Amino acid sequence: MSGLVLALDQGTTSSRAILFDGAGAALGVAQKEFTQGYPKPGWVEHDANEIWSSQSGVMSEALAAADVSSRDVSAIGITNQRETTVLWDRRTLQPIAPAIVWQDRRTAAAVDAVRARPGAEALVQERSGLVLDAYFSASKLAWLLDHVPGARARAERGELAFGTVDSWLVARLTRGEAHVTDVSNASRTMLMSVRSLDWDDELLALWGIPRAVLPRIVGSSEVIGHVADGLPCAGVPIAGIAGDQQAATFGQACFAPGQAKSTYGTGAFLVLNTGPAPVASHHRLLTTVAWRLGAEVRYALEGSIFMAGAIVQWLRDGLGVIRRSEDVEALATSVPDTGDVVLVPAFAGLGAPHWDAYARGTIVGMTRGTTAAHIARAALESIAYQVADVIDAMAADAPAPLVELRVDGGASRNDLLMQEQADVLGVPVVRPAVTETTALGAAYLAGLATGVWSGPDDVAKHWREQRRFDPSAPADQVAERRGRWRAAIERAKGWAPA
Repeated sequence: MSGLVLALDQGTTSSRAILFDGAGAALGVAQKEFTQGYPKPGWVEHDANEIWSSQSGVMSEALAAADVSSRDVSAIGITNQRETTVLWDRRTLQPIAPAIVWQDRRTAAAVDAVRARPGAEALVQERSGLVLDAYFSASKLAWLLDHVPGARARAERGELAFGTVDSWLVARLTRGEAHVTDVSNASRTMLMSVRSLDWDDELLALWGIPRAVLPRIVGSSEVIGHVADGLPCAGVPIAGIAGDQQAATFGQACFAPGQAKSTYGTGAFLVLNTGPAPVASHHRLLTTVAWRLGAEVRYALEGSIFMAGAIVQWLRDGLGVIRRSEDVEALATSVPDTGDVVLVPAFAGLGAPHWDAYARGTIVGMTRGTTAAHIARAALESIAYQVADVIDAMAADAPAPLVELRVDGGASRNDLLMQEQADVLGVPVVRPAVTETTALGAAYLAGLATGVWSGPDDVAKHWREQRRFDPSAPADQVAERRGRWRAAIERAKGWAPA
């Protein structure tokens, strides 16, 4: 057997491995959740060693599930939670502190202090394409250098290595031989120039980051190393890397400018392909690198929503109103509407297009008649409203009619949510036959570098529609509901103390 590609999909709450064949079909899947750390309000941490152990474990399990040997694997592709910041000892490959997760807000005040410097906010947006926010890696890395004893001096001496999770996995897979990150992940650090595709000296100076700690920036589809002896898939080339949302866009075959997808994972992330040149946003969206294939670079506009599937996890683990995440649809459909309840899921602040680190989760409109079912339905609707807010901003930045929205991720399997999304947007929502497009995109990128697929056209022919949700709600009803949503958003903003 040949032409198989193993995708490592390292997410915020779990590590997965999926083995794909040359037709893009999943042959074997394995997944393992790992610990979420919340040591203080607004803090979110991961144990980087647990990320590695869970990811290396599911590699073998996925191959066993498919009943194939690692000798049959042509390449490995990596896709990962972005912005999460790991700092480790180059010699021992041991992290020197817990990884700071993208959701973490501990650096919000430090970001405010940088924002107060004349010209800093404009510099960040012009160079990196990002908004000045604690979401990105720069302030997290600066925090580690300043708060872990001796870290800054060790980093300046070249003893420490920084990376987002892709860099960390590559370092462990190659036993330290490769310290790299791809352009899509580098574009989320707030340290790379979105135009030169290299680390930017002025951005490094702004955050006090020494170059010696940074990985080498590589393309999204190229062989950057091989798995070390003694590890699962020893000798297999690591040939594709992309941040999770860029990988999902590639897996959705959104190769033409104007095509857009929304991934419903822990958060929700909308990506609009804008072509070979970066498009500056005037509505607080992110200008980001989608991927680089050889010399060909593609850019995108992105809207990042912090809470999507995580809202369902909160209903399950925080409120205890459902036993399993998949039970939320049945609970929500047990009532015809939300009973005028609106839930704003600003548990980790608000992302695009609001960018309020001090917003907090809010439920308004409750009465004595409000039930868990109303709250569950309001939770699902909040995901659709957040996506619609981002789509409105995209339409203003890149004026072109949205013909359809391609969707993927775990929550895209929720029919009630997808119908609500179509109703709120007023355009069809299209779910593909393979909803694990994040892993699939990583597999495609790795397979392109190793000859499994010949090019994007070869990839695109494998995309298949599974179901289309057409809008059906009256426009005036949608407008009224979105008006209540906007009012609730205003109540949630600025709640936490600065």
